[in-house]
Amino acid sequence: MAAALTAMLTFTVTALTIGLATGAQAAALPSAPRASASAGTTGFGCFHRLRAGQARCFGVMKAHRTTSGRMSPFTTGSPTTMGYVPSELRSAYKLGGTSGSGRTVAIVDAMDDPNAESDLAAYRSAYGLPSCTRANGCFRKVNQSGQASPLPSGDYGWSEEISLDLDMVSATCPGCHILLVEAKSANVSDLMKAEDTAATTSGVVSVSNSWGGSEDNTITSFDSHFHHPGVAITASSGDSGYGVSWPASSRYVTAVGGTSLSKASNSRGWTEAAWSGAGSGCSAYEAKPSWQHDSGCAKRTVADVAAVADPNTGVAVYDTYSSCRGGLLCDTELQLGVAQGADGWVEVGGTSVSSPIIASVYALAGNTSQVVNGSYPYSHRSALNDVTSGSNGSCGGSYLCTARSGYDGPTGLGTPNGTGAF
Repeated sequence: MAAALTAMLTFTVTALTIGLATGAQAAALPSAPRASASAGTTGFGCFHRLRAGQARCFGVMKAHRTTSGRMSPFTTGSPTTMGYVPSELRSAYKLGGTSGSGRTVAIVDAMDDPNAESDLAAYRSAYGLPSCTRANGCFRKVNQSGQASPLPSGDYGWSEEISLDLDMVSATCPGCHILLVEAKSANVSDLMKAEDTAATTSGVVSVSNSWGGSEDNTITSFDSHFHHPGVAITASSGDSGYGVSWPASSRYVTAVGGTSLSKASNSRGWTEAAWSGAGSGCSAYEAKPSWQHDSGCAKRTVADVAAVADPNTGVAVYDTYSSCRGGLLCDTELQLGVAQGADGWVEVGGTSVSSPIIASVYALAGNTSQVVNGSYPYSHRSALNDVTSGSNGSCGGSYLCTARSGYDGPTGLGTPNGTGAF
């Protein structure tokens, strides 16, 4: 067994995007993940076995290819070796001294994470963040109808996504309350019910959606579920590089792209470039919002803003829901690819990181009563870090896939420099 572990090879894949509506579209997509430039990464298990009409989450984890040919996560018992931690994220985006003051950030995901509350407690304890539990009123977990039971079936891949989302809200806005709304499936109809529940729950000021699928001619019929005045709705732009996903393309959301974030010796202390896996581009179906004025796209352009997403400059996440029972044997089974899920600290990226970060910055700003869809950053560009390098694909060198000064597709208007743009 030790020899098998030694023989592991790092490999590169990212999860594919699945069409949201028609079986014909879903069948036309590749049957396996495509290669990308992000070394040693894999999409979460929540993109496996998708059916037509289902969404997938946009988490990407550092991983090994095992001797059995499967992908398994790097897992460690230490939170100090697995990506950026809350203090670093708050430093990178100048969020020190801000507080959510009990405002609630809602997270919409599919399926149940049975260990959500205990894993959240472990993450927050590791970094000295205040307790956030059901007992103290900070954390709530409900089904798509807003009830504490019955909850959906557990799912190892979606549980990794849920842990990521909870941890990023905690890192960005430690004082925020968190509402986790679990749809009973990854079907769009169930996710839309969960979306409405999240956005209409008292106290919720922002909702994060770290999932999506490729566009088709049905998407505009679902857009009304993201139209909740006074609540900021964020959506991940996707992890397959240049190309548009929905609901990021909805005119009612703030579409969140992704960056590679690195420490630097400049005055900011950090530098960012467009992440090669971030989604971007020109929607084929969504009308252009009045607040977007880029000339190279007659319809809605993705993204609006961005935050860290590259798994190679990823974040620390704590998740223990797996098909094994924990401990060294479980870790070995996960590394060999004979078990599913995670068993401790993992390093994660994808635009599933950036969406809850931006939703939490909206909560920190405390300004969502004035937010109209994704428009607010466009009139407050000076409070953003402009990202001017990097690309996520081939588009003839245009701004739709290439970062530049001012607006561009992969990073939108830029990343938070405090809360002034939100």
